Amino acid sequence: MTDIELGRGGEPGPSVPDATVVDGSVMTLVDHLGELRRRIAVGAGALIIGTIIGFIFSEQLISLLTAPIGGQRLIYLELGGAFTVRLKLAVMVGVALALPIVVWQLWAFVAPGLTRRERQVARPWIPAMLVFFAIGVTVAYAILPAAATFLTGFEIPGVLVMELTADAYFGFVTMLFLVFGAVMQFPIVIIVLNRLGILPLARLKASRRYALLGIVIFAVVVTPGGDPISPTVMSAVMYALYEGTILAIGRLDARDAAARAADAAEAAAGAAEADAAQAPGDAVVVGQPTTAAVAVDASSVPTSSTDSGSGSSMPAAGEDDVERPSDEGSADA
Repeated sequence: MTDIELGRGGEPGPSVPDATVVDGSVMTLVDHLGELRRRIAVGAGALIIGTIIGFIFSEQLISLLTAPIGGQRLIYLELGGAFTVRLKLAVMVGVALALPIVVWQLWAFVAPGLTRRERQVARPWIPAMLVFFAIGVTVAYAILPAAATFLTGFEIPGVLVMELTADAYFGFVTMLFLVFGAVMQFPIVIIVLNRLGILPLARLKASRRYALLGIVIFAVVVTPGGDPISPTVMSAVMYALYEGTILAIGRLDARDAAARAADAAEAAAGAAEADAAQAPGDAVVVGQPTTAAVAVDASSVPTSSTDSGSGSSMPAAGEDDVERPSDEGSADA
């Protein structure tokens, strides 16, 4: 493949690179596939190790997750139901433990294909994603008792009795944790889009009402269980994050403006110093004639004056002295 391809009408089109340059070395398609395979292997290994750790501590994890429902008994309807539940919880723990490594491997694979500005914008928020996800899971666990109490409050003793299966309960808990953890990435996405120039601060401020409406609808749709507590808490958290993100972007913009002003002032000061250093002052450049010398040279050159009114030339100095004796001689004769 050539560096320049012909577009329509035989005109040169955009260049198409054959490979990607990473740290001074060229990576071909085969190198990319090998790199991808290695990154996937590292992430899968971390997931397997985390799953093993989760399975070892699955009993303690089950006790922790069933505490919000007051020690409610959970049943299973299949012969291997208990093993399946413990394995699912172990995988969930494995994903949580391996998430930092998986995110880092994904970033290491994608980062060489980004521009320098895109890498500078996204790099600080990679660790923040993990922190915000943990905060979202914590919030979900905090509201789990209230949501469970509301949903079990419609039970009628002796008539409508709950026999909660382990699959149903842990599926509800897992979905709740994932939803709140994903929602906590909301401010990071907004900030990254703002840093890239896609979502300006003025538009965020002008769209507060629409953002609130969209947040409420989103919270009602994605929260499991149907209780009013989960979507209410999620809506409040998301809108608080929205307003906090606006404040954070305003501070970032102010810091960037101050940095640009300082850079401009420093550049102006440097330019002024350079101009002052290059000013000629009273120094005379060797090899160039002065004004007086030019005047003397001009006065030493003989000139002839022409009477513009009569059109005749006036005799130069010395010409009358030469011609006058001949005139006198002719008069005497």
